[in-house]
Amino acid sequence: MASASSLLSEETFQCSICLDVFTDPVTIPCGHNFCSKCINTYWDSGDTCQCPMCKWKFSKRPELQVNTFMSELVVVFKKLVPVKASTPGPQLPAVDVLCDICSEIKEKAVKSCLTCLTSFCESHLEPHRRVARLKGHTLLEPVKNLDDRMCKTHNKMNELYCLKEQAFICVLCFIADHKGHNAVPLEEQYEKVVATKDEAQANIQKLIQTRIEKIAKVEKLLDVSQVDSEKEEKATVQVFTELIQSIQASQAELVEAIEQRHSAIKQKGEEFLKELRREVTELKSRSSQLEHLSQSEDHYHFLQSFQTLSKPPHKSCPDTDLCPDLSFKATLGHLIRLKQRVDEIMEEIPEIRMKRMREHAVDLTLDPDTAFYSLVISEDGKQVTEEDIEDEVTDNPKRFLTCCEVLAKEGFTTGKFYFEVQVKGKISWVVGVVRESVDRKIRTKISVKNGFWTFALVEGKYVTSADSKHEILKEDLQKLGVFVDYNKGEVSFYNVDSKSRVYCHMGCCFTEKLYPYFCPELNDNGRNSAPLIITPVPQTQESIRPNLENEHQVENFFKSGTNIHLD
Repeated sequence: MASASSLLSEETFQCSICLDVFTDPVTIPCGHNFCSKCINTYWDSGDTCQCPMCKWKFSKRPELQVNTFMSELVVVFKKLVPVKASTPGPQLPAVDVLCDICSEIKEKAVKSCLTCLTSFCESHLEPHRRVARLKGHTLLEPVKNLDDRMCKTHNKMNELYCLKEQAFICVLCFIADHKGHNAVPLEEQYEKVVATKDEAQANIQKLIQTRIEKIAKVEKLLDVSQVDSEKEEKATVQVFTELIQSIQASQAELVEAIEQRHSAIKQKGEEFLKELRREVTELKSRSSQLEHLSQSEDHYHFLQSFQTLSKPPHKSCPDTDLCPDLSFKATLGHLIRLKQRVDEIMEEIPEIRMKRMREHAVDLTLDPDTAFYSLVISEDGKQVTEEDIEDEVTDNPKRFLTCCEVLAKEGFTTGKFYFEVQVKGKISWVVGVVRESVDRKIRTKISVKNGFWTFALVEGKYVTSADSKHEILKEDLQKLGVFVDYNKGEVSFYNVDSKSRVYCHMGCCFTEKLYPYFCPELNDNGRNSAPLIITPVPQTQESIRPNLENEHQVENFFKSGTNIHLD
């Protein structure tokens, strides 16, 4: 068998904090080992409690567990392999083990006895070197917490290692509780473990190398992404700047053309009015002359003058066309469609589409009066689970009586609304909207025809109320977004994490109030116990886009001379 010195190396037993061989090694929850004083000092000096190696953060300071197996290996290592002197530098001092026998001034222990479970200074160790029956005791370099090596059940030394349960046991434990298990002496297990050290170290080094390569790859991708993002941002800003400038220039030209046309019409109209007023004055004069002529008895003069006065003016009333040119209205229609197309293009970007939908987020609360008897709703009204309980509930015309369904208190009869539901951990669920008159007292098929516009996970497949036979989606959903445009007749479902639309009910004709609908499905003996959770929708900044809902508003917007900002 290879010697211990060939199997052990100082790095194996080196604390990553003080960079020296372990003193009183302890294990923290993530599995890493440190000197007891080193890790305590490290945690005392910081604001957060985390592992110095893997940076795992702990919500509260863990209770340290003495690593007795490592302690024994360190003792053997120190006996067989001379440890090189520590490199001078800012290192934490090792903790001295004091003699358990000294009553007043405690001397530094030189040995610990595994049989007596006591540490001795040089003077108190003397009997172990002199008395024959004490000479058979097992002595090792001083260690603390010797009681941890004792079996708490039988008060005997743990001298064996159970391979099946991977536990330190005493002889009585092997006879009573580990009968038939493969147990070996600690020394033998130590030799086996140490023999695998090089292989384990090689595997760890391979993993480290793999992680380093992945880190380099991710860092490279991030660098490339940064460069690409900056280029895209610069190009986007340039295009939008030019587009805005072009729109502003076109707006100025259009406003100028409208004003010029109005000025020309005004001038023409004023000339027309002047001519008309002159003719009215002339006609009034003739009328007065005719009235005066009718009183004359001079027949000759009457006949001679009447013919002249009764004739219309030589210049007939001009037919001046003052109707506005319809080309401007056609241009306005084109601009409206341009604005709509820009919105459509922008909403092809998932982040922008999600941001705009979230502007219509609503705060929903589950309605207990509609809940099936086995459903349990949280106090805040945001979570629902199915508990398979026989809980008595009051009779209510709004309550579902055949399936584990529940509605939100809030209903909608117009406009747009959006909400998000966490479905993580569930194997079956249904979420969407239903019309108010949906039958709640008999088992009704979930279908569009019956007033359900839903998205669901059924038997491992994502389906909709429009088609419950074919799987819609392959990706795993953790959170579902539901967006309803009542006036347009659309109900859309989104994967919130990827911001992608997974399905849309289109061409719907809503005539009743719509209610958000939730069905957590049966508990299935705990397999589907996770709740459906209505989660808060992240707040977005108020949009600066003009809200142009109809042609009249658009017309006023363009006529107002307001600059157009495209977000």
